[in-house]
Amino acid sequence: MKFGNLIKERRALLGLTQQDLSDYTGLSVRIIKSIEADKGNPSLNTLEKIAETLGLEIVMRVKIINEWDKRWFYQTIL
Repeated sequence: MKFGNLIKERRALLGLTQQDLSDYTGLSVRIIKSIEADKGNPSLNTLEKIAETLGLEIVMRVKIINEWDKRWFYQTIL
């Protein structure tokens, strides 16, 4: 999953530096740089801190892989 560029663009749009984002989230600048470069494996908690600060939302959806998944999803969820 690539989201580093989205985070970098949103941060820039808001006029924040990596240091600013670090200060607001409590994460190190090194972590911010790593995430923006799509390196490392940030936890969901880390991504939530960044998303909250940047006014972004993390959304998880059920991915329908095949017809069986589709039937199960509609019978179970809907």
